[in-house]
Amino acid sequence: MTIEPSERVEQVPPSGIRRFFELAEQQDDIISLGVGEPDFSAPWSAREAAIASLEAGKTSYTANRGKLELRERIAADVDQRYDLDYDPAQEVLVTTGVSEGVDLALRAIVDPDDTVAIAQPAYVSYKPGVIFAGGDPLAVATRREDEFKLTREVLAASGAAGADALVMNYPNNPTGATMTEDELREVAAFARENDLVVLSDEVYSELSYEHEHTSIATLPGMRERTIVFNGFSKAYAMTGLRLGYAMGPPEVITAMNRIHQYTMLSAPTTPQHAAIEALDRCADDVAEMRNQYNRRRRFVLSRFEEMGVDCFPASGAFYAFPESPWDDSEAFAEALLESEGVAVVPGTAFGDGGSGHLRVSYATGLSDLKEALARFESFIS
Repeated sequence: MTIEPSERVEQVPPSGIRRFFELAEQQDDIISLGVGEPDFSAPWSAREAAIASLEAGKTSYTANRGKLELRERIAADVDQRYDLDYDPAQEVLVTTGVSEGVDLALRAIVDPDDTVAIAQPAYVSYKPGVIFAGGDPLAVATRREDEFKLTREVLAASGAAGADALVMNYPNNPTGATMTEDELREVAAFARENDLVVLSDEVYSELSYEHEHTSIATLPGMRERTIVFNGFSKAYAMTGLRLGYAMGPPEVITAMNRIHQYTMLSAPTTPQHAAIEALDRCADDVAEMRNQYNRRRRFVLSRFEEMGVDCFPASGAFYAFPESPWDDSEAFAEALLESEGVAVVPGTAFGDGGSGHLRVSYATGLSDLKEALARFESFIS
């Protein structure tokens, strides 16, 4: 007997990021600029808190929604930074990374044949998440001439007015684009006028280099129609600890928790102790990492300019998004890997609007960045 995967699973190809990661593993002397993972370790005091929790034998489940102490600390932090007031008992859910939170939200609000608009280029998991939830994904392809920002024009042209929900991610993976408060007001007006639920992935909110991050949930009429996602992977370099959170109206957080309690029961306990410490005492560590990323960002942008490679001037996250020197970005990325041992991800992995580009992560050390870009320059010379 052969067990056949479901049609929904068959619709979804393997992750384009994972494919290049696996190709890179097959070669020696590789410098990977392909994976969006900080080269820093989590702040030491957060690691100490995790160790202390284990030494104290705190290895049981927490509440399904996460430790109340952590939810209270998350709510206080968000209130302090964005003047957003969430009830930690009803409107905050601790998840196993942001990806789980987005998946829960899609399954909680999407009915069969509902349409979910996705601002693209986009992180690879959004479209499969919509398909797994039984919905129909709708690409909203942002444009280079708009600096890869959502606009009323591209939303209308894509047919997003007829969608049920909109998924957006700023600072953006893979482009590094950010949006100002004024620019978000245009998107918020479109969402209100067309009764869209907004899923806003803000996991890179701490990595905004040229202006303060604005959450779309802070804009008039948006808090009640927005689910905000954030986590500890990027800003606190805690990717392996897998901890995120979602905030939104109580009815949707309750629905998400209903799925969460049948699938995860609760997020892992040890990272929750680390996260409390991170929020309480690790702001300086975050600031130092942000400074390092910003230094690398400026270096990468200047090097592509020296090479004559057009590169979008990213202002957030830790990605550069240059144009591919070849028309076929996937073929270029494969050839660069094979010839020079430098791993980047073709823009096609991130959906419509990504073709013709490459995603280059600068979440790696400056010495490796220098060597990788020297090899890149040699390859295209």
